[in-house]
Parts: sequence; structure tokens; C-alpha cells
Amino acid sequence: MARRRKNRTHLKGGVASAPGTAEGVPKSFVIKHGQVGHSLTQLVRDVRKVMEPNTASRLRERTRNKLKDFLTMAPALGVTHLLAFTLTDVAPSMRIVRLSAGPTLSFRVERYSLVKDIINSSRRARSMSTVEYLTPPLLVLASFPPPGPTTPPHLTLMMKTFQSLFPPLSPHSLSLSSARRVVLISYNAENGTVEFRHYLITVKPYGVSKRIRRILEGATAKSASQTGMLDLGSEKDVADFLLRRKGEPGPSSDGYESAASSASSAGGDDGDAVDLADDYVGRNNKKGQKRAVRLDEIGPRMELRLIKIVEGVPGKEGGVLYHDIVKKTKAEVKAQKAEHAAKEKLRKQRREEQERNVQRKKAAQEGKEGKGKAGEDGDDGEGDEVEADEEEHSEMEEDDDGEGGGDEGAWDDDEEVSEVEESADESEDESEEEEVRPPPKKLKTRSKR
Repeated sequence: MARRRKNRTHLKGGVASAPGTAEGVPKSFVIKHGQVGHSLTQLVRDVRKVMEPNTASRLRERTRNKLKDFLTMAPALGVTHLLAFTLTDVAPSMRIVRLSAGPTLSFRVERYSLVKDIINSSRRARSMSTVEYLTPPLLVLASFPPPGPTTPPHLTLMMKTFQSLFPPLSPHSLSLSSARRVVLISYNAENGTVEFRHYLITVKPYGVSKRIRRILEGATAKSASQTGMLDLGSEKDVADFLLRRKGEPGPSSDGYESAASSASSAGGDDGDAVDLADDYVGRNNKKGQKRAVRLDEIGPRMELRLIKIVEGVPGKEGGVLYHDIVKKTKAEVKAQKAEHAAKEKLRKQRREEQERNVQRKKAAQEGKEGKGKAGEDGDDGEGDEVEADEEEHSEMEEDDDGEGGGDEGAWDDDEEVSEVEESADESEDESEEEEVRPPPKKLKTRSKR
């Protein structure tokens, strides 16, 4: 018999070991609904990786699940945002729903690249571990116009929506080692689109060439991964490996470059270097040392276009705050608001009527239960009266016996004779019944021949 496999239904160490479980931290559901292809399904999984650890990374959608099911279940689990992907006739679509009162932002996914596409196209592909996803990413908003009277309101609302997706950044309480990833959301004013990028923060030694950095950090070449040491067999001198850049001659006639030029080319500008305020992950990344910070894109990548902003949530939509395609006049907007107000009023009336009906049915049920209890109490009272009458009757018989005279403990000969006669009569009746009783019928059985 195969051994029963136990599924993990809780986190190790309780709530303390689960980052992002504090109050006020936004939590999200990233789902797909409708008929979508394999590529869009993988995009949903990649976006879940971006939103970790404050998302349901193992959420499974079923074909019979509807969007209303997730909207009903999310508030009970403390979920604040819902990201729903679906496939339309034009292009994939993504909706960001702010629970539980809205608004709902609808985006068209113009183009997207999966994590595997980014890794395959990158020259420095690296394998991602689960450590990078234990803390939420840092959010960077770029090229958004500052809020003001001249700024379109839909841009301000879109910027605040993206800000509310991730935990707020507090520099005074943030641990430097927990800053592992960056989510960049930049607005392109020319095209009216939003670029969504996901990066990994890497820290490198500053002021040294790439070859010396390989020695300091350890061998990372394919040939060195097997032997554990650098392969210098193709070099005539160690200076060929340390001072000369591959494929380019040095500034001097002998083909070597100076240490200063190598350091400047490897270190970059001074603006790229920072002094570490605390110990960071990686080798020799100690507090106070000068390091170069680099962002490596790990995906996914999306180009989004805002289509519509609606009040409320799907199924309970209100007025349309913004629409990129459909433009309406003030009269049409006013008529639409009046229509939504009438629908909302009708919905409230139906809800109140339903609540009144429920209360009326509860009251009727309680009345029936009360009548049933009253009837049972009445039956108990009648039984008590009957018992009282029997007790009075028995007391009267005892009084008659006492008045008849004689000793209470003495036997009466007439009573003994009458009992014997009654027993004889009973035996005769039983014998007559036995004689009159017909014989039992035989059961008919089918015999096999």
C-alpha cells in the first residue's frame, strides 16, 4: 500500500515566520478566467511570482469558478486587490479590482514577455532561488506627471492604484538585506502606455575589472564550475588575464591596458557606486564598503494600455470615470449617472425587501415553535390531573378497606378461592384457544430438477 502523502496546510513557525502578514499590508489574488491559452496561463504564474509573498501563489482556478466567487471569498481572507487576466477578441486583458468597493481599472496587454523569454535572451542568465521572493519588491514609478490641477485625473488614479498594490516603503525601518527586487512602472506619454518591468538587485565590487572581480567573487565560468579553478591555459602570462580586455588591444603598444583605465572602465561612474549602509547579501558586502549596484531584468515584461476606469467591482459597476475609446457628452454622462442611481436604488429596495421577508419567516417559525411548546405543556398538565384523580381514587379505596374492619395483614379465604378459580378459568380458555388455532401453512418452495 502506498504511503499517504501529507499536504502542507500551514506555515512553519506560525505567523512570525510569514513575512507580510502584518495588518495594513496589501494582499492580492492573481487569477485567469475564461478560455485562455498556455502562454497567458504562464503569464499569470509569472505575475504571481512578482507579487510574492503577499499573494496566493498556489491558487488554483477551476472551469466552473466565476469571477463572482473570488470577489465573494477575497474579503474574508483579507485580500485587497484582484488581478484578473482574460483573453478577448482583440488582445489579452488585465483588470485591477480594488476590493471591496472599487474602482476597477481595465488594461489591454499590448505586448508581454514571459520569465523564460527574458532569461533565454539574456547574456547573463542566472537561476532564481526562493530567497529573493521572501520579501516584497520595491516599487519605482517613473515618468508619471505630478498630481496637480492640470494633470488628468485618470493618471493620478492609475498611479495611486499601482502604489496600493505593494507595501509602503519606510526607509527608517527597512532592512537593507530585504531589498532584493524592484518593480519598475514607467509611463510613456507619447504612446499613452505603461511599461511593467521586474528587476533583481545585484551588488558588485567597485573599481576593479571584470577578470579581477571573477577572482574575488570566485570562478563562475563553465570550465571552472567543473574543476573549481580558473582556466588560464590559453594565456601566456597572468598579465594577459588580469590587464588585457578580451578582443581589444590596450592603450600602449604592447597590447596591455593600465590599471587605472581598467578600473575606470569596470567601475563606471561614481554615481553608480554607493557606500553600503548595512551588511548586504553576497560575498564581502560589508557595511561601509563601496559597491556598484546593478539591476538585472528577470521578467515578466508587459506593455499596458489603460482602457477604462469604472466605479465599483465587476457585477456591481457604477459610473464610468474614464474611457479611452468611447467619449460621451455631458448630457450623456448625466443620464448615465441617473441610470446608475436608479439601479442602485432598486438594488437597495430589493435587499431591504429580502431582509424583511427573512425576518417575517423567522418570526413565523418562532411562533410555531412557541405554540408547539405550549401544547406540550398542556398535555403535561392533563397527565398530572389524571394522576391526581387516580391517587384520590386509590385513597378512597384504602379508606373503604379500613372501614370494613379486620386486621390489615390478615388473609381472606374468599380472596384466595377466587384467585384459584380465576387461574383455572384462564387455563381452560388458553386450552380452548390452542384447540381452535389452525395448523400453520407449509411454505411453497421451488425445487430444481
